Amino acid sequence: MKKLRAVAVYCGAGKPSDPRLLEAARGFGERCARRGVAVVYGGTRVGLMGALADGALAAGGQVVGVLPDVLTEREIGHDGLTELILTKNLHERKATMLERADACLALPGGIGTFDELFEAWTWRYLGIHHKPVGILDAFGFYEHLVRFLASVEDAGLLSKTSSRMLVVRREADELLDALEEAT
Repeated sequence: MKKLRAVAVYCGAGKPSDPRLLEAARGFGERCARRGVAVVYGGTRVGLMGALADGALAAGGQVVGVLPDVLTEREIGHDGLTELILTKNLHERKATMLERADACLALPGGIGTFDELFEAWTWRYLGIHHKPVGILDAFGFYEHLVRFLASVEDAGLLSKTSSRMLVVRREADELLDALEEAT
C-alpha cells in the first residue's frame, strides 16, 4: 500500500439539478486536501468541477487543472488553481491527468465523465497503467450503472477480474482508503 499523493478526478462541468451533488464534489475536494492528496481535474470553475476545486483550495489543498485548448471558450478556466495546464486536445488532457495522479476516479458527471472513467478503466485492464480506478457513488448517483455492470458480468461480457478493477464507494474517505489499498 502506497500513500496517495494525487488523484485524477473526472466530474461534470454542468450544474446538477440536485445541489447535494455540488456539495459532494466540494466535500471530496476538502477530504483530499485534509489528507494531503492533490486533485488533478478538468480545470474549470463551473459545475461540479468548480465545486471540487474550490473545496480543495479552501481546505489548503493543491489543485492542478488540465484544460484542452478546444474547451477554453466553452468551459471557463479556474483562475485560482495551484497550476493550470493547457493541452492540445481531449486525448492529451486524459493522458496528462492520469500521468500526474496515483489513482483516478469519477464523481457524478455526464458523457465526458463517462468517457474519461471508461477509458481509464480500459487502460487499466489492458495494462497501459496500473493505477486504481474508482467511482464515488454520491447519493446513489451511479447505482444504476453499478447494477448494469453487474448484469454485463452476469451475461459473461465483463470478467470478474475487470469488474474488480473498478472500486465503488459511497463515502469520500472510504473511496480514498480503498484506492490507497489498491496501489
